[in-house]
Order: sequence, then C-alpha cells, then structure tokens
Amino acid sequence: MHKLPTLVGFSAIIMWSSLAVLTAASGTMPPFQLSAICFAIGSVIGVSAMLRQPSRFRALRQPAKVWALGLFGLFGYHFLYFTALRNAPAVEAGLIAYVWPLLIVVGSALLPGERLGWHRVAGALLGLSGTALILLQGADGGFGGGSLIGYGAAVLAALTWSSYSLLSRRFGSTPTDVITGFCMISAVASLLFHLLMETTVWPDNTGQWFAVIGLGLGPVGLAFYAWDYGVKNGNIQFLGVASYAAPLLSTLILIGFGYGEATLTIAVAAMLITGGAFLAAKDLLKRKKRK
Repeated sequence: MHKLPTLVGFSAIIMWSSLAVLTAASGTMPPFQLSAICFAIGSVIGVSAMLRQPSRFRALRQPAKVWALGLFGLFGYHFLYFTALRNAPAVEAGLIAYVWPLLIVVGSALLPGERLGWHRVAGALLGLSGTALILLQGADGGFGGGSLIGYGAAVLAALTWSSYSLLSRRFGSTPTDVITGFCMISAVASLLFHLLMETTVWPDNTGQWFAVIGLGLGPVGLAFYAWDYGVKNGNIQFLGVASYAAPLLSTLILIGFGYGEATLTIAVAAMLITGGAFLAAKDLLKRKKRK
C-alpha cells in the first residue's frame, strides 16, 4: 500500500547523493547566486504541476510560522552547503554536512514520548568520531586558505537541516504543494542577498551550466517534493534508515568523478558516520524486521 510513496521518497535520497558532485561541477558561482537559480528552477517544477489543477494554489495559504520554517530549512541549509563546498574540499565538506541523518535520529529521541537509549548515544559518538577525523585531516593542511569557513558552514548545514526536519513534524498536515512556495521565497531571498553581497559569476562552459540546471531539477528541486510526499504517505521508518546511506553514496560519487581521493581516512570516516547512524536507528531496524 505504501510502496509507491516510499519509492518516491527514496528517489529524493538518490538525488541528494548527487548534490555534492553537481555543486563541485558547477564552477565558481557564489552561493547566494547559485541558490537563487536552483530555487527558481525548483519553483517552476511546482508551479507547472499546480497549473494543471489551479485549486492546488490554495495550499500556499499558510501561517507565517510555516513560511519561516521553509525559509530556514531550504534557504538556510543550501546557502551553508554551497558555502561549504566552495571553501573546503568537496568530499570532506560533503561528509560533514551529511551528518544530518544521525542528528535527526538523536534529536528525535528527545521528543515527547521518546527516549535516548545507549545505542543512540553510541551512534552519535561514532558519527562525531568520523567528523573529527575529517577535521583533523584538514588541520594538517586544509584549514588554511578559507577551509575553516567551509568546514564550519558544513557543520551548520547539518544542524540546520536536522533541525528543519525535526520541526517539520509539527506541520505534518501541510500539503506538499507548499514546497513550491518554499522554493519561491528561498529564490527571492537568495537573489536579494546576492545583489547586496556578491559579485555575479556565470558558468564558464556548457558542463557547468548543465551542473547548475541539474541541481535545480534534482537535489535542489524535485527532491524536496519527493521527500515530502514520501515521508507523509510512505514508510517513514524505511526512509529514515535509508537516508543514512546518503553520505556514503555522495562520497563514492565524488571520488568516482575525480573530486576527491579514496584515502584510508575518508573510508574510515564514511564508515564511522554511516555505521553510527545505523546503530542510532537500531530500534527502527528491529521494528521493520518484526513486520
């Protein structure tokens, strides 16, 4: 009964796994400019679908707190993520940013009716160890030349997306069409900040243009709609566990496309972060096996 929505939600995880490589391939466009273009493309996806049934535009009538949450999550996370990958090595910054699934698991244990078991604490410590390995490696030669800004932005990105995901539980009845509005206000905010703070830089070649468009169509566009539909209508336990594969998939894709080296440190960090997330989600895995 929930197979199709679950598959739709899982497609978002696959798309997010390409976020780092597409960002790295998009050239040197500054973060706010890149966000503005990507969110504008994401808005077009939603508007195109809603035009087929104009009554769906009523979904955009939401309280201010819903709009504030959407702006915080979509705009805040992606500005920080793009900043991280512009100022630190792609593999390391991407791995740190993808600690968000682990933070969601640990954070959800602090919600009413939940408890913080030993496995969640152990999982958090493993994930923290993996992140520390990356930061220590950067300290040997990567914290200079602006990498500290990149690593810091990656940490804040993980905190932002995990907070947004946890807070979204309060608005479970909000229709998926509201994601269109989130993309719109994020595009406008990004454009304003770009005009005030950045110098416009356009892609140098066709490959960079394809990467920018790919970001807007996939991980910074369609993925939001797919994830929202999946977690509201599919098997959220499966999707929660499956999202922990995102940092490993993202790292493998980056290395495969030549944006990083398959060092022992990166391999160990990826295993610690992903393994820690699976350990923290032990309860979800057990529930799934019982069914």
